[in-house]
Amino acid sequence: MILLDPTWTAVLYLVSAVCFILALKGLSSPKTARRGTLIGSAGAFLAVVTVFLSSKLDNIPWILAAIAVGSAIAAPVARRVQMTQMPQLVAMFNGVGGGAAALVALLELPHAGDAWVRLAIAFTLFIGAVSFAGSMLTFAKLQELMTTRPVVFPGLAVLTVVVAAAALAAGAVLVVAGPAWAAIALAVIGLASGILLVLPVGGADVPIVISLLNAFTGLAVAASGLVLGNVLLVVAGTLVGASGTILTRAMAAAMGRSVQGILFGAFRGGSTAGSTVASDRPVRSSTAADIAVLLGYAQKVVLVPGYGLAVAQGQHTIAELQGALEERGIEVSYAIHPVAGRMPGHMNVLLAEADVPYESLVEMDRANPGFRTTDVALVVGANDVVNPAAKTTPGSPIHGMPILEVGDAKQVVFLKRSMRPGFAGIENELLFDPKTTLLFGDAKASLTELLAAVKAL
Repeated sequence: MILLDPTWTAVLYLVSAVCFILALKGLSSPKTARRGTLIGSAGAFLAVVTVFLSSKLDNIPWILAAIAVGSAIAAPVARRVQMTQMPQLVAMFNGVGGGAAALVALLELPHAGDAWVRLAIAFTLFIGAVSFAGSMLTFAKLQELMTTRPVVFPGLAVLTVVVAAAALAAGAVLVVAGPAWAAIALAVIGLASGILLVLPVGGADVPIVISLLNAFTGLAVAASGLVLGNVLLVVAGTLVGASGTILTRAMAAAMGRSVQGILFGAFRGGSTAGSTVASDRPVRSSTAADIAVLLGYAQKVVLVPGYGLAVAQGQHTIAELQGALEERGIEVSYAIHPVAGRMPGHMNVLLAEADVPYESLVEMDRANPGFRTTDVALVVGANDVVNPAAKTTPGSPIHGMPILEVGDAKQVVFLKRSMRPGFAGIENELLFDPKTTLLFGDAKASLTELLAAVKAL
């Protein structure tokens, strides 16, 4: 039974679309991100309710059962996931979205009597399948279920071109004649394309591909809106596609790389390699007590958090260290690289868990000039984002990537687990600089020792 007339349906869809736009606006700042998430969730709930009240639906029990099962799986997974596993969660949810759009397109094919609708179906089917397969492979790489290095084999470039040509051929047949076999073939080719898209990507580039695949899913959802004749799906999918594209470009710029270089760099050996070989060159290491003295007599300290801090769950301890130093009258701030951790905003959310004030977080552009007047830069679990090779070594996988200029500080202290290189797999010359001191160990354990030593001064 239809309870809403078209006018009220349009009004409620408009309200939902406004909620999605306000959600994106809210997500642009750590201060308003929580509110933005709530507004977006409310918009999505309103959209679903509107569909139920404005459409004549079949198989309602099955639909409700699918929603219940999906919610029962997704809610606990989202609540229990560790901060270090957020990119994997995004990849998994994004892949499911792309796969759902592809399935909707496949099921709508028998009802498509128009070539333009079949064009939308072909686009949704292919892009949705690419997003699903690519996201699942990205999840496997980030979860280290397979190698995180670029996977390249002889003939990969030729195979990629052949698969792309096959996709065009199957898509053309589907649009012109609409046979089911062409749709299934296009879906299979889309899955193969997603795998071939992600295989050559490795190292620090993997999170950027998640963002790109997120944009793909948005476009697939927007196209499925054309297939179903649902304006809200078109609007929501377009917003996701546009925001994902902008985020992809921003992340690539933060890495100093082009999107093309990230996707196809491995074909010419230009992608990040992800080496795990530890250096045996001598470095200056010290004890927590000695480093506490260094910090205790400083006037200005900059904390540089990285992925190692998130892995060790040391956010609460570093916040306590900040408080202990500030009680001694020391100026303390955090320098945040745009891709610190594995995704933009990763460090902001992590430190927000420990109630670190947003005012203490300084973005890279504002932080870099301040390093020249910094007494001690304390780098906790970060490597690539402070590696001067990005500026000094042409040919390096990260050359051109903007970095935090911690080398300008008077003293630099690294808290590292070992001398293994960072995610990009290259050595950091700053570790061997005479003014650099290392404290080896788990980041949380080292911070705990450091905190106790500072309090004992």
